Amino acid sequence: MPEVANLTLSEATRTEPVLHYAYCIDASNRPANHLGDWPEEGKIYPVRLVPSKVEGLELVHVLGFEGNAPYFNAFSPHRFEIAAEVYLN
Repeated sequence: MPEVANLTLSEATRTEPVLHYAYCIDASNRPANHLGDWPEEGKIYPVRLVPSKVEGLELVHVLGFEGNAPYFNAFSPHRFEIAAEVYLN
């Protein structure tokens, strides 16, 4: 499975035994060239935290969102606040 891709909840939990939930705290300034889903401020989403090799920071991938390359469903960490970390058995 590619490191950066549009992932469903079940696909993400097959590769890592941890799941995060995050509140969207900043949905402003949607880039004009962004194609795909965009989070809504105040909503909580299941996410996967993935280190970005290009930006050098941890990106937030919203599980179940669809988006085009190169970022797919990844968003900058300033847009989200982690609310919970759940370890799966």
